Amino acid sequence: MALRDAKRIVVKVGTSTLTYSNGRLHIRRIEKLVRVLSDFKNSGKEIILVTSGAIGVGAARLKLPERPRETQMMQAAAAVGQVELMFLYEKLFLSYGQVVAQILMTRIITDHDNTRQNLINTFNSLLSLGVIPVVNENDSVAVEEIEEEAVAFGGNDTLSAIVATLIQADALVLLSDIEGLYDKDPREAADARLIPVVESVDARILALAGGAGSPLGTGGMVTKLEAAELVTQSGIDMVIMDGANPEKLYELFDGKQVGTYFPAKTQTGGNPA
Repeated sequence: MALRDAKRIVVKVGTSTLTYSNGRLHIRRIEKLVRVLSDFKNSGKEIILVTSGAIGVGAARLKLPERPRETQMMQAAAAVGQVELMFLYEKLFLSYGQVVAQILMTRIITDHDNTRQNLINTFNSLLSLGVIPVVNENDSVAVEEIEEEAVAFGGNDTLSAIVATLIQADALVLLSDIEGLYDKDPREAADARLIPVVESVDARILALAGGAGSPLGTGGMVTKLEAAELVTQSGIDMVIMDGANPEKLYELFDGKQVGTYFPAKTQTGGNPA
């Protein structure tokens, strides 16, 4: 399927896109994202938003000097940050006539047939009602979700890929603090070149991935490539793109080259046009 024909779209937004470096919400950028997603929704597309940021936003709200490392403090920060995030999403989406619903997920839900099917049913019911589901990990109660040694979903990159496969999405877009996958680390090499299309996530591609980017988040290119491998094998297109300008989503779904495109395995590959 060409991206311009995608109807059911999962968009994941990372902490570095949602916040300033001090952890405070980047309201202008979030407003732009909400406006674009609402416009897509009005055009007939189904939108699912997977959001990061609860721990980072909560830490800033609690005036903590940095993202907490202790499990209990991460859970407390997540509980505070999730409220602030959802309040803002609900307020902004409402201003464009959209209804949102919050879905907090844990790995145990997707590991069991009954609860997994219940989750799928919930997503499908919400989408049939014209609702935009806003998804996050339930960091405030699930210890294994946030501890670095045993991250159940592997962060929200993986969570968004799991959501996309569960609901049989047409496309997954990861909004990040980097334009896409480069042949070198663009923060260190001035001659780094963006790779526009990745037909297969092989050992060579994985070797290009670095570590976690933002100090407020936990994700890095490795988890994004793992997400790409998961969704493309399920027949879903994926794109990694810079979230600094959400309006570039229009260009992406108009068929223009934006970010790095990972075509679904059921396709013959090529440009997202």
